[in-house]
Formats: sequence, structure tokens, C-alpha cells
Amino acid sequence: MIDDVLGPSLDVLFCGINPGLLSEATGHHFARPGNRFWPALHLSGFTPRLLAPAEQHLLPSYGLGITNVVARASAKASELTRQELVEGGVRLAGLVAEVRPKTLAVLGVSAFRTAFAVPRASIGPQEAKIGETPVWVLPNPSGLNAHWTLAGIADELRRLRAAL
Repeated sequence: MIDDVLGPSLDVLFCGINPGLLSEATGHHFARPGNRFWPALHLSGFTPRLLAPAEQHLLPSYGLGITNVVARASAKASELTRQELVEGGVRLAGLVAEVRPKTLAVLGVSAFRTAFAVPRASIGPQEAKIGETPVWVLPNPSGLNAHWTLAGIADELRRLRAAL
């Protein structure tokens, strides 16, 4: 389990599916070199420069935070059970109510569908909110997600940023 990156007055709370094994070992979110979260975050304009995973503590200064749906680390998100995702959705809803970010951005449409019982959810803004918080679903930035390129992920992050 790795600590959430939180701060006051978050514009966006990014939510990964669960930590990878390298993230668990280092204590840094999206730590695997092939993960496209940090490059996409920069390319979309959320950060003024490319941050390394070890610089995650800087995110709250940009109004950003990170958490995960499921705290348990695994090599692949497909190793998670449906029950873990559903329980993670309950925990996430509680965290959102406590932290009150302006937007929750879930990085992984399949995990979002399962965790929140929204089987037809797609990438982009969602109709349903979590409490009062609007939700966006973004592509999973893992290098294992071959359906999305870095440019495509950055474009979706840009759409979110423009909507803020």
C-alpha cells in the first residue's frame, strides 16, 4: 500500500486502479518507467514540466492529488477481484467526501465501471457524480494498455483541464 497524495483545495484527484509492484516498492504512484501518467500530465499542461514519480509530493502545489481504487499492489490490474474493486469504490467515495476535490478523475474505464456499477461508462465526463463531485474517466496510462497512445492519453487529460 502506498500513501495517497492529498492537499487542500484540490482541483483534480486522480485515481489509479491500484499500485503496481514498483510503485509499492518505491512508494511512488505510477513509478514504472513505461507508465504514461507523468508524461501525459505534463503534455496536457497540468504541470509546467515533466515530474518524476519521486516528485509526486509537488502535485498538491498544482491543485492535484493521487489515490487508487484498490490499495493492494499487483503486477496487473486484471489480478484484482470484482469484490476488491467494489469495496475500493466505497472507500473512494468516502475519501472524495472527505477531501472534496473539484473533480475526480479515474484512470481506467473498466475499473470505474465495476467499482461504481456503471457498466456503460465511457472515457470522458460522467453523468453521475460521487456526492457533489463531478467525475471524469480517463484512459489507464499503464504501458500494458496498448489501446491508447501517449498522445491520446494527453489529449484526454487536456479535455479535462479545459473543462475545469
